[in-house]
Amino acid sequence: MGISMILSLLCGVALFLFGMTLMGDGLKNVAGNKLELILYRLSSTPFRAIMLGLGVTGIIQSSSATSVMVVGFVNSGIMKLSQAIGVVMGANIGTSVTGWVLCLSYIEGSGGWTQFFSTATITAVVAVIGIVFRMFMKKKLHRNIGDVMLGFVILMVGMQMMSGAVSPLKESVSFRSMITMFSNPILGILLGIVFAVVLQSASAAIGVLQALSVTGSISFACAFPIVMGISVGASCPVLLSAIGASKNGKRTALAYLINDLFGMILCSVLFYGANIFVNFSFLEDVMSPVSIAVINSVFRIVSTIFLFPFIKQMEKLLYFFVPIKGDDESETKIFDLLEEHFLENPEIAIHQSQVVMDGMAHKVRSNLIRALKLLEEYSEERYSKVHRRENLIDKYEDKLEAYLVRLATGEMDPEQSRQVSKILYMAGEFERLADQAVNLADVANELYESKACFSEEAQKELSVLGDAVKDILEVTIEIFSSEDTGRVSEVSAMKKTVGSLCNECKMAHISRIQSGRCNKQSEFVFHEILDEMEHIAVYCSNVTVTMLELESMGEE
Repeated sequence: MGISMILSLLCGVALFLFGMTLMGDGLKNVAGNKLELILYRLSSTPFRAIMLGLGVTGIIQSSSATSVMVVGFVNSGIMKLSQAIGVVMGANIGTSVTGWVLCLSYIEGSGGWTQFFSTATITAVVAVIGIVFRMFMKKKLHRNIGDVMLGFVILMVGMQMMSGAVSPLKESVSFRSMITMFSNPILGILLGIVFAVVLQSASAAIGVLQALSVTGSISFACAFPIVMGISVGASCPVLLSAIGASKNGKRTALAYLINDLFGMILCSVLFYGANIFVNFSFLEDVMSPVSIAVINSVFRIVSTIFLFPFIKQMEKLLYFFVPIKGDDESETKIFDLLEEHFLENPEIAIHQSQVVMDGMAHKVRSNLIRALKLLEEYSEERYSKVHRRENLIDKYEDKLEAYLVRLATGEMDPEQSRQVSKILYMAGEFERLADQAVNLADVANELYESKACFSEEAQKELSVLGDAVKDILEVTIEIFSSEDTGRVSEVSAMKKTVGSLCNECKMAHISRIQSGRCNKQSEFVFHEILDEMEHIAVYCSNVTVTMLELESMGEE
């Protein structure tokens, strides 16, 4: 193999990879955000997940891209691990579609009407239409379609270039003898792994194998183990995508490797085990690009059929390899929900932001209840926890605000804009509500350090008022989480009740001080507690009333 042949082969590979990337990116742009939305909504059952993985990968021509997308979904908590395994299985089948597309590059026309279906004719027609769409059409959709067509043309040219570069090897005895080495299953599998890792694509590696098959030197015994190795090596880019992901994100990436590894082991044991007894006669049959596409598809389909019943067992195995340790939770960290790439899909991004906002609201409620408890029974540990939780709640607001502001700069429909405005406003309201927990905790700390105390009667009044505040908090969080604005009037009535109780407590406390039943020094602290509780009720009412106003705006 001379230097010119090697350079021609590498140039063909480069064009092939560029064409495949251009075509895949063009297809994704044509589909817009629909592919992610489809995966997001419809991967509810294992079988449906497999079909979706197959369909999406068949469209974008990359199982790695589909799997990387799924890693993001699992990492952000909107897809379960068992669903992701199904999508990965489907993606493994879908990636074999590229091999069939590449078979078009070997169509030849000998004359007459058949010449219209030759590679040269197909490529020329697609190239002319593609460049017209790309250069002269104004709509973005049409230009993206042009990119798809031009990507297809470049891919075909690259394939032809690879085939032409290796064509002289038909007469090379040394090449034939070298290729026969890889009829050894272990060596063939290792070569396939190296192929896929270097090219970072199973489709590209299969394309190179199809190009080599035109030399007539590739037998079934050689092609089959290489195809199995390629499936395993293609997991490399998916594993790289999991760096920095959550535990579940890492498990999803590992699912790609385990699925292909088990498929390879299973098919190897079954095929070569049967060969010992049957001695298959087709092992030395010469492979063509079409027969390699058949082997690739059949191998992936058979692997999926055998592994499909064991999705639950695979999930357990993934938890074994990436276990839950210490404080690590099986749930994803809350801020992982705000995945950057979801900003291109407002529907998903808003849903994720709402989940984070719900988490923030529940933490605000818990911290306020924790602070109220301090007034009854002071604890340094609980006091410190109130402040730590307040810092976390501030972080919630900062993360949500930054994420939603970036989302708002993109294209959204009026309803989505309303949802973004609502979450942004609510984040601010709940953060102000959370400040009351710190204020109450500081008052409790002041009481504890000064060793001051209230009369038994005052303590009972604060206990009743505290219960009323807890009730309005509970109802407010329920309304916010369920978006049941029909109960807003209930919160307004509870706010008035809290206000009335605060006024009664103030008057009663003044009476106790005048009669000497309470220490005058406690008057300021007592009134400060009442003011904070009244503020909590006001903020709760603000949250629900704002929800009602925003809902009315959406209906107009």
